[in-house]
Amino acid sequence: MAIQREGRRIYVRGSIIVDNVVEITRQGIALFDEEGLVVDLGEVTEVDSSAISMLLEWLRMAHARNQQLYFVNLPENLSSLVQLYSVADFIPLDTSIVK
Repeated sequence: MAIQREGRRIYVRGSIIVDNVVEITRQGIALFDEEGLVVDLGEVTEVDSSAISMLLEWLRMAHARNQQLYFVNLPENLSSLVQLYSVADFIPLDTSIVK
């Protein structure tokens, strides 16, 4: 698992599973600032349902800080979980505002 920020984009790579989700969530929040961000999940290789809780926690923290947060390149397995748990309406995928 790796997470890093480049400009306005946060890249998450590797697995997001119950064994590491707390640490990934913490590391991601540490990368937030006053501006909107795009979280790129294109290199996530494995997920379980805990990944949904991470996305929602990041959104909660961004909202509390009056930030915009968008997700791009969701892997198919994560997209399936988003649909399964009926949270698609809460996961912003439009990046047209953030450059």
